[in-house]
Amino acid sequence: MVKDIIEDSQYKDLVSQQIKETMSFILDKNIEFAITANISGITFEPELPESIHSKLSKFSLFVLTNYTYSTVKIDEKTVSFEAGFGAEGFGSVVTIPLHCVFQIIVEESILYVNSVATVEKFNTTHEKKSLNVFKNNPNNKNLIK
Repeated sequence: MVKDIIEDSQYKDLVSQQIKETMSFILDKNIEFAITANISGITFEPELPESIHSKLSKFSLFVLTNYTYSTVKIDEKTVSFEAGFGAEGFGSVVTIPLHCVFQIIVEESILYVNSVATVEKFNTTHEKKSLNVFKNNPNNKNLIK
C-alpha cells in the first residue's frame, strides 16, 4: 500500500513541491541548513573525479553553509549549489532533483523526511551516466552510430 503511494508520479510531484516550498521558506528566513540526498539522481558539473565520487554514500550529506549557501538556487524541479569536494576542494555545481532530497536538516534536527527519495525508478540519471561511460570507452566506438 505505501509502495503504491511513494512510487506514484503524482505523489512524487506533490513531495517535490513540498520540498521546494520548505527550502524556499528556510532560505527566506536566511537560515543555513543541510540536506541528505540520493546520489543516484544527482549531477555534478564538472563531474567529480572517480576517487572522490566513489567515496560518496548512496544518501550523502550536503551542508549548505557559508559560500555554498550563497550559491543555492531552487527551480520547479531541482536545487543546485556550488560545493567543494575532497581534500583538494574540487569545485562542482551540484544539481539535485527535488524528489531526491531525502532529509532537510536545520541545526541538528531533521525538519523534513521524504520517502520518495528511496524510489529507484525515479532516479534516471544513473542510466544516463552508464550510457556515457559506455560511449566514452574507445573500445565501444564501432558500436555507436
